[in-house]
Amino acid sequence: MPNKQIKSEIRKAYLLDKYVIITPGRAERPRDIKEETIIKRTGDCPFCFKNLNQKNIVDKIMDKYNLEKWQVVSIKNIFPAVTLDNEKAYGAQEVIIETRDHTKELADLSEDEIESVLRMYAKRTKNIGENEKIDYILCFKNQGSKAGASIVHAHSQVFATHIIPPDISKEMVKAQSYKIKHGTCPYCDIIKKEIKTERKIFEDGYIAAFAPYASEYHYEAWIFTKRHLDNITMLNDDEFKSFAHVLKKILTKLQKLNLSFNFFMHQLISNKDQHFYLKIQPRDSIWAGIEIGSHLVINSISPEIAAEFYRK
Repeated sequence: MPNKQIKSEIRKAYLLDKYVIITPGRAERPRDIKEETIIKRTGDCPFCFKNLNQKNIVDKIMDKYNLEKWQVVSIKNIFPAVTLDNEKAYGAQEVIIETRDHTKELADLSEDEIESVLRMYAKRTKNIGENEKIDYILCFKNQGSKAGASIVHAHSQVFATHIIPPDISKEMVKAQSYKIKHGTCPYCDIIKKEIKTERKIFEDGYIAAFAPYASEYHYEAWIFTKRHLDNITMLNDDEFKSFAHVLKKILTKLQKLNLSFNFFMHQLISNKDQHFYLKIQPRDSIWAGIEIGSHLVINSISPEIAAEFYRK
């Protein structure tokens, strides 16, 4: 548990010029504000099978135990931020409905079912990435009101555009500079280092997960393929299964804390030097004056404590 006697520590992100102040003692500071999230599941959900507009279906993964029913489906986003017919905001946006069951969250699904969700990300990334104008594909999930979710039914999204976000461009420049200097991928080296520390969450022959050294969010976790792959379409069967296993493990633990979260995977279509990984960022902490004003993030749950929580 956090201890007041532990001193704060300023930590720098692995590559980007971002700084986090790890402050374990602040977790015990007095609070007289309590925010509660009330979730109400309604019967007129647009993502339930009976309400789904079949014309909007883009892709399906069928239930292997009942080939007449889909298990995961991708549909057009009917309120997209970008579209393929708008040069001023060019791109594609789809919704991945992760299960037919309105009562389940992603963490409630079996590892096989979670693997099917991951495989749908791969299918849509491959398909959308064939468009030569698209250079960036973001697969992401918002779960809970604090994470920006607007519909309860378990779903995630695929967002694609020709614009590469500035932070991603900066990260790739830093990664390429590191590779030129050291001859190796920086994230391959980070993985080797972090799985030997207290920040390690999980490791097998295919996947490594850890809480990042300069975690910006309480209980933040990153999941990497050990093999140097640049996007999700390159995963083999063993890597898909292992990825689904550790993702369920982490999401099940977050579910016990009742935390909203975002997860996402950045994918640059034109850059093979990137190392594929997924970031999970719970939304327990609120960025306030220091974070917004100075861009210095304060995190009262150290990554070492977060990793210990996930390992138990």
